[in-house]
Amino acid sequence: MNLKVKIGDKIELENPLMPASGPLVGDSEKILALASQGLGALVTKTISSKAAPVPHPCIVGGKDYIINAELWSEFPPEKWEAEFLPEIEKADLNRPLIISLGYQRDEIVALIKRVEQFATAFELSTHYVGTDLKPIAQTVKAASEATDKPVFIKLSPHINDPAEFAQMVKDNGGYGIVAINSVGPTYPVDLTRGKSPLGSKDGYGWISGPVIKPISLSRIRMITQSVDIPVIGVGGIKSAEDVLEFIAAGASAVQMLSAAMLYGKDLYSRILNDLPKVMEKHGYHDLAAVKGLLKNTSSEINFETGYPVIDHDTCTLCKICVRNCPYYALSIEDKRVVLDESKCFKCGLCESRCSVNAIEGVL
Repeated sequence: MNLKVKIGDKIELENPLMPASGPLVGDSEKILALASQGLGALVTKTISSKAAPVPHPCIVGGKDYIINAELWSEFPPEKWEAEFLPEIEKADLNRPLIISLGYQRDEIVALIKRVEQFATAFELSTHYVGTDLKPIAQTVKAASEATDKPVFIKLSPHINDPAEFAQMVKDNGGYGIVAINSVGPTYPVDLTRGKSPLGSKDGYGWISGPVIKPISLSRIRMITQSVDIPVIGVGGIKSAEDVLEFIAAGASAVQMLSAAMLYGKDLYSRILNDLPKVMEKHGYHDLAAVKGLLKNTSSEINFETGYPVIDHDTCTLCKICVRNCPYYALSIEDKRVVLDESKCFKCGLCESRCSVNAIEGVL
């Protein structure tokens, strides 16, 4: 299997998987530990002009999400410049290093000059800049003029028009988009303590992980259908199947972080081990054949479809479809799932919820 991918015309990776900016890439020791899993590229935690005043506790995990109140790197840029980045360079990892920087124009330009020698590319976070594209455009332009290395801009989900954002980035010299950042603000509740478990002001945080995957996929597709610009997909990946979905939606490569915090830091190597098998399962031998597969799919609304068909030999009688059906069209009779077509709305929920693929014909 050929796992190599290109991000535009300047960056080539041995495989499409890299970490996203966050706790698991917060210093050189952590980054080198992840590098040992064979990732295609590496990313740093966001470095700003001063160390972040991180509140504690700052991370809450649920079944399929992380809520964090972290901000940016808890280390000052001097620590990265003098210690962490030289240690990564000394390890001679032979793969791209994307340095994440934030947040305002002048501090980003100053930071680029300080750490440029260590970077293959830069990722700029606009998380705290707001939704007005004018100051973001000025930042993109200034950063792109400050370095010959590729500059990616991370899309915050509160940006109303992702395609307009991407066009702005391209028009101002940006190389690509990283989509998306964590979503929020969100508010976790601890009933025992009677408050949020986060130590941030007012208890608010930002949510990431598998729960936001549909949002991420939608933003990637909106961008790649409208603007010819490389996109690194992030937000919701937890499996090799997810990697293929993001690439099919138009991403050139992907980042993952929250799922590794939820399901184990070795998830990166597990995904890379699974990826060739999943590609073979779907009939692909090259990721280039997967990229943008969904870009030109029909946007017509489908009003007519068939009723669900149940494979009784495959069905395990778990009853999930019966319990989930909002139209009471499914029931159990004589140890078989039975469909009442007079009640069935052909909504597709039963097929999407069947864990053994015993229902088909709707989706």
